[in-house]
Amino acid sequence: MKDLKNKLKSIFFILIIFFNLVPLSAQNTNFPNSPARGTTTMNPNVNPVQIPNIAVQITQPQSGKEVAFSVRLLILLTILTLAPSILILVTCFLRFSIVLDFIKRALSLQQVPPTAVLNGIAFFMTIFIMWPTFTKIYDNAYKPMSDGTIGLEQAIREAEKPIREFMFIQLQDDAAKERGYIGMFMNMAKLGKPKTPSDVPTYILIPAYILHELTVAFYIGIFLYIPFIIIDMVVASILMSMGMMMLPPVQISMPFKLILFVLVDGWGLLTQQLFASVIH
Repeated sequence: MKDLKNKLKSIFFILIIFFNLVPLSAQNTNFPNSPARGTTTMNPNVNPVQIPNIAVQITQPQSGKEVAFSVRLLILLTILTLAPSILILVTCFLRFSIVLDFIKRALSLQQVPPTAVLNGIAFFMTIFIMWPTFTKIYDNAYKPMSDGTIGLEQAIREAEKPIREFMFIQLQDDAAKERGYIGMFMNMAKLGKPKTPSDVPTYILIPAYILHELTVAFYIGIFLYIPFIIIDMVVASILMSMGMMMLPPVQISMPFKLILFVLVDGWGLLTQQLFASVIH
């Protein structure tokens, strides 16, 4: 007990000395009593950023010209908003995207390649096909309008001509039919039978072209499905004859379909046939 008491006294004595020495050591430090002060100077050779003032003023139109200008501006903004949809529907992008989705489903592929990749392929293939048409629009519509030689309305008409020409080229087979899509929409609009392509209004040409592209894309998709369906049927019959009815045939047939597609250079043949279906 005496040894324990002596030890406790020694520890207590050491703690008292420690707590008495810590404040003394803290007071001997050379830290400043107040935060340090500093100054910064701006380089006089650096020009400050100029932020322009933006003012929006709403006034009542004073004449019919101002009203017409406001309406034209509203129509232009509406067209710019719908421009992506219009470009998708009046170009060959619709056909390419549908056919590529068909080949993905025919191969029994779920996630590979992703839909974004297929749309990107269809987009750049569309640019490749439509580049001469876009060049005509730039040379005949955008460039003169930017130079100030033609107005906005004339530029729209000049930009419309190459697009109409492209759609009429794709509708050559349809135009030969009396009950084609152009004739159907002309009858629905209660208009006479067109004698020349210029007699077909644009608001009739565009939906006729869209339906024609859907029909052609589904035709191509059906022909793509036939060989792969045959492979599925052969694999399914083999599995049933072996008594493996619980095994999904799609899991077994998918590698064979991929091997066949790669061996025949499927992507190259598909791309060539898509270009051949557009460029007559």
